[in-house]
Amino acid sequence: MKLPKAESYKIKMVEAIRLSTMDERVTWIKKANYNLFNLKSDHVFIDLLTDSGTGAMSDKQWSEMMLGDESYAGASSYYKLKNAIQDITGFEYFLPTHQGRAAENVLFSTLIKKGDIIPGNSHFDTTKAHIEHRKSYAVDCTINEAFDTEVNHPFKGNIDIVKLEKVLTENPVEKIPLIIVTITCNSSGGQPVSMQNMKKVSKVAKKYGIPVYYDSARFAENAYFIKKREKGYSDKSIREIVKEMFSYADGMTMSSKKDAIVNMGGFLGLRQKEIFDRASVFNILYEGFNTYGGMSGRDMNALAQGLYEGTEFSYLETRINQVAFLGQMLKDKGIPVQFPFGGHAIFVDAKKFLPHLPKEEFVAQTLAVELYIEGGVRAVEIGSIMADRDPDSGLNRYPDLELMRLAIPRRTYTNDHMKYIAAAIINVFERRDKITKGLKIVKEAPILRHFTVELDRA
Repeated sequence: MKLPKAESYKIKMVEAIRLSTMDERVTWIKKANYNLFNLKSDHVFIDLLTDSGTGAMSDKQWSEMMLGDESYAGASSYYKLKNAIQDITGFEYFLPTHQGRAAENVLFSTLIKKGDIIPGNSHFDTTKAHIEHRKSYAVDCTINEAFDTEVNHPFKGNIDIVKLEKVLTENPVEKIPLIIVTITCNSSGGQPVSMQNMKKVSKVAKKYGIPVYYDSARFAENAYFIKKREKGYSDKSIREIVKEMFSYADGMTMSSKKDAIVNMGGFLGLRQKEIFDRASVFNILYEGFNTYGGMSGRDMNALAQGLYEGTEFSYLETRINQVAFLGQMLKDKGIPVQFPFGGHAIFVDAKKFLPHLPKEEFVAQTLAVELYIEGGVRAVEIGSIMADRDPDSGLNRYPDLELMRLAIPRRTYTNDHMKYIAAAIINVFERRDKITKGLKIVKEAPILRHFTVELDRA
């Protein structure tokens, strides 16, 4: 008998969670203005809002917390993290930040000016917001296959080289300060980017003299998919693949709350000292002195350890197999999901799930609300609300993909939780024809509105 797959860890501590009643959930979501960000955590049974900072740290990470050096300048924890980043990514220079969007803020303050154009593969919410806040433009160059959830393409996060070259040839090079490659590409369904595509992007960028930066929150998961799906990499280790991936980039931003499995932290990795020196000015201004940058010493220690654990094949296989376990249960029941399954989440195609609702009624948000009411499962909308309004016209943007994301925290839930999630979604699917009304916006912020938006039934 072939031995089944099992988790690459054992449980040492547990946290109690309570399943509420449906009547309670109906009351709570209405009080939260149909915004799942407004729910209290103890009103949620299984929390799939994000995989960012919600994972379970290991015994070694907790041990490192006790060894943190809290010196304001020159702490040993800084050097421990610096060595880990250089060892794993190859970047000689780095700046610690309190999380990923802070690294974006520092980098973009250094490089981006008003009117600039930043091509990439489906920029995520904070990335696009930081660009548009600076009165610049994010241009999506993702391959077309990414926008058809039924197409089986191994690397749906890839940049379309023809689309990219079109942007580069039709605009002055001085207006394109960088190209962003998001690994894995969250907005297209947690989809990986192939090594071949990274090489091609690097070659095109060098041709035009434009630097390439990776949004690297889930770089280890991307490396896992390269190992499993791309010819020539099956015998390479995750860390060997990671080193090659980053060799094609000039720098990286990192939300360490994902693949480094910590609750808070981020950094900016850089190859050039000149960019490091310029970025340091903004890091000190926004984050803190360069040897702590918004992070405590104990968090830097946990992050350094987490980078090593997050690039272990056995851990990645356990994690990504759990995501696929949920995805397969849904796919088997006819639930429309982005396929192949991503690394950190399952993305439900809300337009195919609720095809009778108009796009103006925010279909993915409506589906997420219904899932919460059904089973106390909190998901998040990756769709029209998150897309914000066009900064020039002020009109709502309706992206090609209208998704409900089920982000799986690392080392947190069991497969029995996955079975519960699947059952709740299937229940909603079976009553989908009875969902006749979507949602309308009552109040919204001018940017990143999805965090605080207030909604009501349409």
